[in-house]
Amino acid sequence: MLHPNLEPSMALLPADKPVILLTRHSLRELAPNNGVPSYDLPLTPEGVVLAEQWGRRLDRPISAFYSSPVGRCVDTAKAMSLGAGLVLPITQTTVLVEPGCFVHSIRHVGPLFLQMGPIAFANHHFSHALEGILSPKEGASKIIQHLYQSQQQQEAGTLSIHVTHDTILAAFIYHLLQQTTIAEHDWPWMMEGAWLWFDDSTLYWLWRGRLGHVELADYL
Repeated sequence: MLHPNLEPSMALLPADKPVILLTRHSLRELAPNNGVPSYDLPLTPEGVVLAEQWGRRLDRPISAFYSSPVGRCVDTAKAMSLGAGLVLPITQTTVLVEPGCFVHSIRHVGPLFLQMGPIAFANHHFSHALEGILSPKEGASKIIQHLYQSQQQQEAGTLSIHVTHDTILAAFIYHLLQQTTIAEHDWPWMMEGAWLWFDDSTLYWLWRGRLGHVELADYL
């Protein structure tokens, strides 16, 4: 199922702007022994159906798909496209995967991440400078630049979809919210996303019904 705040938020989106959905992939198989999931884990059949249904329910025309190169993210984009009745190319980008977004050295970051787990690591990252990973603001700047450039070609009233992973979405959105400690209930659901759009000088977002904004001059 979708997060209960996700679909109702569509009513709050501006009709005169291109809008972005930065989303976690759909339902995947569980990691063995509840461990850290590998990139090899695929979507479940239920995850494919959920992504198709969500693509069908989106109430504005989809103009573009971007995705992490990981299979479950690409397959989420494909299923959403199928549900929407579209055949669109899916642009794969390393900005939506690790290493590539926040992480630039798995050798330095990987052992600590495996030791702490995703939520504890995210909280540590919010408050400590770490070798091998960009700061939350630096990583958010990288994502904002990607989103800003990608939406330059989109028409008003359209939607572009960017499929990524929970760790990237959490680090990005909670940095924007200036929240430096998160708990399990804050963690992004599978198939949950943030709605974003730009005007000349500002990035706006909707996350779980909360509207916020930042000045682009601080990030671009």
